[in-house]
Amino acid sequence: MSSTLNLTKDSIPNLIKKIAIPASIGTFFQTMFNIVDVYFAGKISPEALSALAKSFPIYFIIIAACVGVTVGGTSLIANSIGENNKDKVLGFFAQTIIYGIIVSIIITFIGIVFAPNLFALMGSDDIVLSLSLEYTNVVFSGSVAFIIFVALNSLLQADGDTVTYKNILILNFFLNIILNPLFIFGYGFIPPLGVAGIGYATILVNILGVFLILLKVLKSKRIKGLSIKYFFPNSHLLKKLFFQSAPISAALLLISVGNFIILSYIGVFGEYAVAGFGSAARFEQILLLPVLGLNTAIISIIGQNFGAKNFLRVQESYFTAVKYGFILMIISGSIIFLSADKIVGIFSDNPVVIDYGTNYLKISALIFPAYPIFFISNGFFMAIKKSKNSMYLNVIRNVILPVPTILAANAIDGSFETFFWCYCVANWIYVLCLFVYVRNYIKKKIL
Repeated sequence: MSSTLNLTKDSIPNLIKKIAIPASIGTFFQTMFNIVDVYFAGKISPEALSALAKSFPIYFIIIAACVGVTVGGTSLIANSIGENNKDKVLGFFAQTIIYGIIVSIIITFIGIVFAPNLFALMGSDDIVLSLSLEYTNVVFSGSVAFIIFVALNSLLQADGDTVTYKNILILNFFLNIILNPLFIFGYGFIPPLGVAGIGYATILVNILGVFLILLKVLKSKRIKGLSIKYFFPNSHLLKKLFFQSAPISAALLLISVGNFIILSYIGVFGEYAVAGFGSAARFEQILLLPVLGLNTAIISIIGQNFGAKNFLRVQESYFTAVKYGFILMIISGSIIFLSADKIVGIFSDNPVVIDYGTNYLKISALIFPAYPIFFISNGFFMAIKKSKNSMYLNVIRNVILPVPTILAANAIDGSFETFFWCYCVANWIYVLCLFVYVRNYIKKKIL
């Protein structure tokens, strides 16, 4: 795809469509990958379903690291392409891989050592705690495969190629459907591994993804001239990668903190409430995919145009993406609202779990049109190398907002539904203020 796209000259709406659609499809299958995990966890037991829900804030450490590495690498490589600086392109690509390896070692240690304490803070009973650790110990042991996969993709994404990543994620999804029951329930010489089997299936699929995306990268014109010297640790480039990616990872970890706060509150209502919320939250990610695709698109488009000093195209990219996202999220929110009970019923036949999940989804659907402003604003600041701004946005939404939400909910009646109604109102107030801030930022500091 990259050979047919010129991110600094082609029509912005067409570029957004050509990059965002494959990215959204790819992210759809990535999300469905996780949905498959949740589905099979539900087939094990309600406790296993709760274990996966409670594992998500901790598993999110890996996701945060992956996004930090790929977005940090993508934005710096894209800026270098826009500057037409071949040496910087090669340098940032190679150092992104080195940086990813370093990060994977760190998060593996963190995930394995600190997970038990984090699960205990969420108030897990002994069965759920044991199942949660079975899963997280496996996935953290294989975190290097996750991160190298996205590090390699940073080069392709910076060049506007989201098709390759999409195709690999589609293949990974179908392999996961096969491997999950194989490892969970056992077959032939493979013993039944239960919840841990979900983790083993995930690792194997990601290892395959590394080899497939490497084959594509090796064919890219952007790595012509790449040699071993570029892979020697370069403190200057690693420092730039760190300051670009670390705030992004930190920002996403704050999502995990926010989920932790929310799950701690929901935990008061019991494990079935957690299971209902967890399964519903995983599914709603599917309908957020267009926004995530738009976010991917503008990081590449704005990244290259910012590097080339095409500032009017930077402005056009942001507002066009927000407009498209708003329209798409109205549609997505409507779908979720009208089919909430059927969605949760996919994962559990327990009426209590379904009731909690349905109530959450109906309220969450009303927040959907607000999401484009938040996510695309994050992408905007990442693309212009202002990662700290992105981190601040996430601090406000994911750490600060849940606190007054809990206080407000408790002041009313302290119910499950009231909490999410308060959260809905808080999110809308926040994104409207955010939109005004970004609009003024573009006018005063970009143009």
